[in-house]
Amino acid sequence: MAVNLNRGKPKKYSSSNRIGSLIGNGLLTFIDYKKKFNHFFNDDEIIFYNNKYDLSDKINYYKHNHRLAKKIAKKGQDKYFKLFNEIEVAKYIINESVGNTNKPIWDRYLK
Repeated sequence: MAVNLNRGKPKKYSSSNRIGSLIGNGLLTFIDYKKKFNHFFNDDEIIFYNNKYDLSDKINYYKHNHRLAKKIAKKGQDKYFKLFNEIEVAKYIINESVGNTNKPIWDRYLK
C-alpha cells in the first residue's frame, strides 16, 4: 500500500510521476479525492480519501483485508497500463506537437 501525497493544496489531475511507480508496481494506492483521479479510475481501482481521518480508516481497513486490497491494486495497475502506456503517451506528444486534434485514450474518461 502507498499514499500518493504532494505538497500544497490538491489540484485537479496533479501528481508527481511517483503515481506511475506506485500504481505501475501494483501497490494499492490511496489518493486525495480532490485530485479528481476518479475521472480516470473507479473506486475498485484506486482508493480515494477525503481527509486524514478517512485515509486512516481506509488504511486500517485494507490492512486487514489483503485479498480485496490485492484485487483493487491489480485492477488499478491494469487500468493505468491501458490509459498511460508508452504508445498512448507518445501519441499524445506527437499529436500536440503537430496540432493534430486526435485525443488520447484517457481523454474519454475526463468529465
